[in-house]
Amino acid sequence: MARTTPHDPPPAEGEPLYSRIATELLGELRDGIVPPGERLPGERRLAGHFGVSRETVRQALELLRRDGLVATDRRGSHATLPGLPVETPASLTFPVGARTAAPGGVARATVTWEPPPADHAEALELAPGRPTLVHRYRYATADGQGLRTAVTSFSAVALAEVEELARYRDRADGTAAAQLRRAYDWMRRAGLTLHHRDAITPLASTPSVRVTRRVHDQYARPLEITDLVVDAQRDALVYEFTLPGRAVQTPADKRLSPVRRTAGTGHRR
Repeated sequence: MARTTPHDPPPAEGEPLYSRIATELLGELRDGIVPPGERLPGERRLAGHFGVSRETVRQALELLRRDGLVATDRRGSHATLPGLPVETPASLTFPVGARTAAPGGVARATVTWEPPPADHAEALELAPGRPTLVHRYRYATADGQGLRTAVTSFSAVALAEVEELARYRDRADGTAAAQLRRAYDWMRRAGLTLHHRDAITPLASTPSVRVTRRVHDQYARPLEITDLVVDAQRDALVYEFTLPGRAVQTPADKRLSPVRRTAGTGHRR
């Protein structure tokens, strides 16, 4: 996204600049790039996106509010155009591979504040040795055979913008149980549109597979990375793909990033 400019460019003759920005933003909303009910980016990001001042963005949003096309509540401004409401894909669970405890099964999750694994730090654009919130998940069946473990590291962006995650820093001692099942909901409530990519690789000399999930937001900023290891002899990962996403736009295209609704999760057969 472009940085906010200190001065607005001259508007087209006879048309206020805020009116032109309102028209451009409305076009992007009608294209479904920000679905009805989902929070718009903040004024600063919109200003950088359109290359105008925040005051011009405020005026443009007010114009859309007067027409009932944008509403504002405690979560911020969001689109109110007719269309399908924003849904949370039930299959996009946190962490990837999390299981509903079966009779006799044991699930445990904890968080620590520590430097993440080196490959996680690189993916999250963290300096080597810089600590962050690290979530560990372990699930085992009653006989101890159906084991799956997951390690998740969160980025500085996720901790700065998602209040519920940031609260865990002071109690991330690795001992208390951590219930982050709603982590993706918290991210969406913070105005982040989630895009994810899952890669599945076999582990040499073992019957297990590793699933690596990388999640980023509508600005291509990394939010979290998870490594899940599953006993492939006992479990199978079933991925459900719905509502194929639009093509991801390049930085040269100044339109707001689209929502990708491709979701997957692991289930035991």
